[in-house]
Order: sequence, then C-alpha cells, then structure tokens
Amino acid sequence: MHAILLKPGREKSLLNKHPWIFSGAVAQVRGDPAPGETVEVRSAAGNFLAWAACSPVSNIRARVWSWRREDEVTPALLRARLESALALRRALVPPAETSALRLVHAESDGLPGLVVDRYNEVLVIQCLTAGADYWRDTLVSLLIELTGLETVYERSDVDVRRLEGLEERAGLLRGKPVQSPLRVQENGLNFYVDTAAGHKTGFYLDQRRNRQRVRELAAGRSFLNCFAYSGGFSAYALAGGATDVLSVDSSADALALGKRNLEANGFSNAEATWLEEDVFHTLRGLRDRGRSFDAVILDPPKFAPTAAQAERAARGYKDINLLALKLLRPGGLLFTFSCSGGISADLFQKIVAGAALDAGVNARIVERLEQGADHPVALNFPEGAYLKGLVLEVNP
Repeated sequence: MHAILLKPGREKSLLNKHPWIFSGAVAQVRGDPAPGETVEVRSAAGNFLAWAACSPVSNIRARVWSWRREDEVTPALLRARLESALALRRALVPPAETSALRLVHAESDGLPGLVVDRYNEVLVIQCLTAGADYWRDTLVSLLIELTGLETVYERSDVDVRRLEGLEERAGLLRGKPVQSPLRVQENGLNFYVDTAAGHKTGFYLDQRRNRQRVRELAAGRSFLNCFAYSGGFSAYALAGGATDVLSVDSSADALALGKRNLEANGFSNAEATWLEEDVFHTLRGLRDRGRSFDAVILDPPKFAPTAAQAERAARGYKDINLLALKLLRPGGLLFTFSCSGGISADLFQKIVAGAALDAGVNARIVERLEQGADHPVALNFPEGAYLKGLVLEVNP
C-alpha cells in the first residue's frame, strides 16, 4: 500500500478531521501512487491517520476519504457517501421548491472534489480533484443507479483542475445528448439553463434561497442587478413587485438567456433593461449621471479563489460596494455577495464597512445570507462556507 508520512507535529489538522494535507506537511511518499490513487496517511511515528486520495503535483498533496482504518476506499464506501448525500437533499429540499439542486457538495459530503447538480432529469458533474477524477466512472455508475437518471453531463472545464495536473474536460458521459438550454422550475418561476457552456454547471443553484429573499423585499422598488448573468435575481425582483430592473453583465450570451428567462415568466421588456457592459464602468457612469435606485444587487464572480489573492480582491470588492452604496436612495437596500474562498465572512464585512465609510453613507446590516441547504458545510471543513451575503439598508 502506498503511504504518505507526515513531518513531526504536522498531524494536528488531521486529528481535528480537516480533510486537506498540504505538501509542506509531507515528509515522505512511499511507493509511486498515481494521481488520485488511495494512500495511507501516517504520522511521523508511523501511526495510521487517514485514507486519502493522492495528488502528486498539487499544493494540497492529498485529500481525505476517511479517518477510520476499516474504511478502505472501495465502491461500497463511495455508494454509502452518495446515499447519505441524496438522503439529505430529499429531507431538506422539497421537490415542489425546485427541479434544480445540488446533490453532492464535495468535501462537505465526504466526497472531496466531486460536485453533482441535478437539472430535471439530467445530472451535471464536476470532478475537480485527482481523487474524484480517478473514481469518475465508478461514481457516475453509482449516481445513475441511485437516482434512476440516465443522462450525465460533465463540466470539469474549470481552471482549478490545472492545479491538480488535470486537463479541463466537458461533454456527455452517459445517456442521451442534452438539449440545452434546459428549462427548470424554481419557487414557481421558470429558468433556462445552459448546462453545456453556462457558468458553473449552468445556474447559480447556491443563490436559490437568496433570490427568494429578494422577491420578498422587492415590492415597489427599482433595482440595479450587477453581474446579472442569466437574470435570476432580476426575475425574482419583478416577481416580487419591483417597478423596474436594470441588469448589467459583460456577456451578451448571458443577457440573451436572461431576456428569455423573463419572457418565460411573463415579464415584458418595459419592466426590464439590459446592458452589456463592464460592471465597474457602468457603476461609475451611473454615479456620474446622478442615477439612483431603491435596491442594488452585487453578485460578482470569484475575485479571490484562494487567500493568496485576497488583498487584490479586497480592492475590487470595496470599489463595487462603494459605488453601489452611492447609487442607493435613503432607505435603499444593498444585496452584496462574495463567493471567493479567499475572503472570509469577517473580512467581507470589514471591506463593505470600509466602502460605506468612504462612500459617506450610514448603513446597517439587516440580514446575513448564505448558500442553501443543498450546499451544506461540514463542521470540520469551514472552507465549504464559501458564499457570504449581506443585506444593508442605507439610513436616511
């Protein structure tokens, strides 16, 4: 059996059940494990600590499957993890709420690097790590068996795979070709999802509950939706009684899908305006023209995937929040988000507080938002809580 031996004193995080083993903690690799192959992890004294998937070229040298010696990594173990993940979603997400949800959330479901999203009768998977990639075919077969669904599409076309020494990959794995875009239902609304080329696996499933919150607070307000993508927040705002919505995104394809989504819900172009433009440029232009809104939504892409990029990302977050706060009328609401793993909730709040100070506005947090229940966070893996959201009210 291949094995990883840790340096003296470097087993603390594993004893605390954190699933990542960084290269700096590794003293020796015994054997020649292939990428994704299972290795024993042992302390410097030779004591068993965990079973993990080896990733020879990554800074995260191994990711833990199990801390129990009896849990050798086999299809039976993977089946048990998938069964647990699916049972949780059945218990927490009513079918009437949505036909699109996350079924597997990687480390938080005990399946490092595996993401599985369901869109109607189609499964879309991402294998983000060497371990998930190594077991891909087995995992796909198990998912088909356990869900009863036959079509599986892969969207492992993400740059984090390069850190694992893996090529990006996308395409149909099993079943019939996917008719994209798919039409899904969410909280009584209709959305078209591009599973083949859309962001992430096609839709921001983690924002479902937050979109509903926007709907509940939208009545009588004019909205500016920045980084609008395919108009999810825009549709919910109009469904909640918003007077009008200006949606801004740099992608013409995303905005075209957004227009289609509003039409699918019976909203007219008179209620919605679309602007294909860089959001930073738009915010400055709106400020210079003296425009104002009752509500602004900021849902940008990752500015800081890792902590190493946090300082640069902080400047970007501060700029967009400062400009957005200047556009709000007294009593207006700012829905602001960060999905960057390198930005903690505390740091994000400090950034937004600094933006309010520099904008010269008084604001208060009226609500905190986060990812939905189908994106659980394991207590031993706080990195799983990547989505941070604040609802601010600008005081008169």
